[in-house]
Amino acid sequence: MNRHTIPLGRILGIPIGLDYSWFLIFGLITWTMAVGYYPAEFKNWPTAQYWIVAAVTAIMLFVSVLLHELGHSVVAMHYKIRVRSITLYIFGGISQIGTEPISATVQFWVSIAGPAISFALAIFFFLLQPVFTGVVPLLALAKYLVYINIVIGLFNLIPGFPLDGGGVFRAVVWGITHNRRRATLIAANLGRFIAYIFIFLGVWQMFGGNFINGMWIAFIGWFLESAAKGQVQQVAIQDMLAGHKVAQAMNRQYTAIPAETTLQRLLDDHILGSGRRSFVVKRSNEAIGLLTLHHMKEIPRSEWLTTTGAQAMIPIERTKRVQPDAELWTVLEEMDRDGVNQLPVMVDGQIQGMLSREDIISYLRTLKEFGA
Repeated sequence: MNRHTIPLGRILGIPIGLDYSWFLIFGLITWTMAVGYYPAEFKNWPTAQYWIVAAVTAIMLFVSVLLHELGHSVVAMHYKIRVRSITLYIFGGISQIGTEPISATVQFWVSIAGPAISFALAIFFFLLQPVFTGVVPLLALAKYLVYINIVIGLFNLIPGFPLDGGGVFRAVVWGITHNRRRATLIAANLGRFIAYIFIFLGVWQMFGGNFINGMWIAFIGWFLESAAKGQVQQVAIQDMLAGHKVAQAMNRQYTAIPAETTLQRLLDDHILGSGRRSFVVKRSNEAIGLLTLHHMKEIPRSEWLTTTGAQAMIPIERTKRVQPDAELWTVLEEMDRDGVNQLPVMVDGQIQGMLSREDIISYLRTLKEFGA
């Protein structure tokens, strides 16, 4: 979870968060339903009732989105793929899955699970309607949830990355070609093409007088294009790093501090002066742990004068480390999956250097500059 996300708790061990942009779309949906949809479909309700039912509808819409994302997550977990979090935001929701699917089959089932849940919810709310026949507001809510879950399912089946249909399409191409890279590029570029269609249709509607709907369609197209472009760039980075090892990108100059160094002295002598963000903690010239700014911030500032590096560090035996001959792309994927920014590079228990995201970015710039 990042600082723009409100934690809501956990479901099946998965952290659920609410992005601040959700409040914008919640307000827009509530307003649209209260002054447009419900008054047109159901006459003579009290004004307050329109707004209450509209607000409940907006909440249930995002409950449906959450269940859609849980569908992806549960299937991913079935295949031993870690799910880092689910976040609800302005465009719906997103499941942060830790690693790429290991096969086309896994990709297919993880991708199709979300739309399948949406269609199942549509059937559920359709079957629920006779129960609410005598309670008009609940009947109205059930009818709308049938419609909106069908729309969510169909929209996500559009065959372009990053939509679920793009994942299904990628799985099919992957299965045919046996080449994940090629399948990703084809699905992502198809996603970009579909995104441009959305942008064109949105701008067309805006000039045709339907400004609000056109703006949203164009905005969705822009979002899809950005996400698909990101997939293409990821493949390009993977291609550039292919065959390159950690030893080529790591920084052999690292800062070691004595175990008894206090956090305040570390701040004064090293962080403020050099801007370094990670330190190897040593005792008797032996590395015993790793200390980062993140670990320091977990200690109350009032205790920095007395807290030592040895007390704040992660012990070396609990620290994830890499070998100098490890594949650089694989390590970058692991760093992203585990949410770490730097790793010690070790051989036989001895630290050879540090590898950070900044080191990898700098190495990529060098590769690009020399056309390697």
